[in-house]
Amino acid sequence: MTHRIVVLGAGYAGLMAAKRTARRLRHTDARVTLVNAGDRFVERVRLHQLAAGQRLRDLPLADLLAGTGVELVPARVTGVDAGARTVRIDTAPYVLEYDTLVYALGSVAETASVPGAAEHASAVAGHDDAVRLRGRLASAAPDRPVVVVGGGLTGIELVAELAEAPGGPRPLLVTGGELGAGLSERGRVRLRLGLDRLGVPVREHARVVRVGADRLELADGSDLPAALTVWAAGFGVSPIAAESGLAVDGRGLITVDDRQRSTSHPEVYAVGDAAAALGPDGRPSRMSCQTALPMGFHVANGIADLLTGRTPGPLRLRYAWQNISLGRRDGVTQFVRADDTALGAAVLTGRSSARLKETVTRATVFALRHPGPVPRPRRTGPTHRPEAGTGPAADRESSR
Repeated sequence: MTHRIVVLGAGYAGLMAAKRTARRLRHTDARVTLVNAGDRFVERVRLHQLAAGQRLRDLPLADLLAGTGVELVPARVTGVDAGARTVRIDTAPYVLEYDTLVYALGSVAETASVPGAAEHASAVAGHDDAVRLRGRLASAAPDRPVVVVGGGLTGIELVAELAEAPGGPRPLLVTGGELGAGLSERGRVRLRLGLDRLGVPVREHARVVRVGADRLELADGSDLPAALTVWAAGFGVSPIAAESGLAVDGRGLITVDDRQRSTSHPEVYAVGDAAAALGPDGRPSRMSCQTALPMGFHVANGIADLLTGRTPGPLRLRYAWQNISLGRRDGVTQFVRADDTALGAAVLTGRSSARLKETVTRATVFALRHPGPVPRPRRTGPTHRPEAGTGPAADRESSR
């Protein structure tokens, strides 16, 4: 009987998981279905470029999936019933049944924690967000700055892109903490110099407590006028996982074991931003391609191993750098230890950093086009054809 593998979300982690799983199981009777709200792959690490008016590569999912055997279902996921092992979607057939589920629905802008942010601020967490922001920027009043709230990579890269755009708006960056807090001292200095060169003022240790239509209120009681507010101060997740019956943490992320399997339903895997996975230092893993791609690759191998009689191993995340673009011709690359802590003065800057960031971004799409070789056969147990109710759905020994 066909083993039904359903992957929700075609971001970096989900697309890798779907393609790699299909590649590993191409000689079995397993079937891989990929559900995604759109029919294009979104290079999320380039959304600040899209918002600033640049054109991005068109990457149809049909092209990226050609020849893989993966069935693409363009639809929005409206719910998951972990007990019944079904997924509800907003187009026919409306319900998909699964034996193994890979949950990769990613993250969204978190605007609920500050009054007025959801009503008045724009976001840049998804493709539609970036397109709407681009339109709002084009009509923003020129006499006040565009205020970007959030001093993480999203906020930094957006203000740099806006400042570099010819005739673009005047951006102001506001962060509740220190700019570049995860960088070394040299990295922080170079980051500030880069934003100074672009003419971007930065307000550090300025906590926003309310967002209005044309201004922000700070915790110290002062106001900041704003032609437009962009919210990049945090990310949340869809409530679908919390409503599904799956175990989640306080943030709504699916709790997983060291193989990315749900702690409550081991036939479900969670990858990318939606997973409460831990990095090498025991802290929550960082939202990045360096996390998403290995997760998708590892989960695909784990699913294939279980269905072909092998023993899957644990996920071992390792980091190499933090790449921050400062427009198209400048950047800061902070090299890091495997646990993501900064390597002191190991910093690449200027055009060299910008070229590295571009190379890595292009290489990421290449990796999604070519999801790695298939391991040579190495039987560690009886090979079998999976049936519904066997394989990952029945193997519950590793759940926490």
